[in-house]
Amino acid sequence: MEQQEASKDAVMTRIGQAVMLLHGGDREEARNRFGVLWAEIGECGGALHRCTLAHYMADTQDDPEDELVWDLRALASAQGLTGGGATDAGTALDTGPSGGAGVSGGEGASGGTGGAEHRDALAVRAFLPFLHLALAADYFGLRRFEAARTHLDRGWEALGTLDDEGYGDGVRTALGRLERRMRGSGAGR
Repeated sequence: MEQQEASKDAVMTRIGQAVMLLHGGDREEARNRFGVLWAEIGECGGALHRCTLAHYMADTQDDPEDELVWDLRALASAQGLTGGGATDAGTALDTGPSGGAGVSGGEGASGGTGGAEHRDALAVRAFLPFLHLALAADYFGLRRFEAARTHLDRGWEALGTLDDEGYGDGVRTALGRLERRMRGSGAGR
């Protein structure tokens, strides 16, 4: 059990190191490190790792369609952990028969205990509003306004899991900013 927990921490540490490279402006090296990690954990890794890694991998992509595919992978992984249904992943996401993400809705082979799985599910649930925000921005950038609106609405709906300060306030602000951009472009309600 302790070895499994240490292993999970090592993966998150490596993800965090690549995120620091990304935020420091070295997108290519971050993308390379995320790619190595994805090859190691891939479809069989824990949902929290897949979700986090796929989300940040999306931020390293040069092609908007590739960014969308990675954000869809992140959402599919999150829904597998939080119990989100196929409906959410499917509407999402009109990029192919499996929602474009290529990720099953199940938890995979994480083999986590109930307590660790519950903790991971809570962490991912807090991340859902931001995942929907990222997808709304992806779709908006691709001029797929109906899908953008769907994810913007889902982002607003998922905010109930966040507090009114710090991270929650930042996500609310970003959702509001995207909402205004969509309205200003004629794509909003």
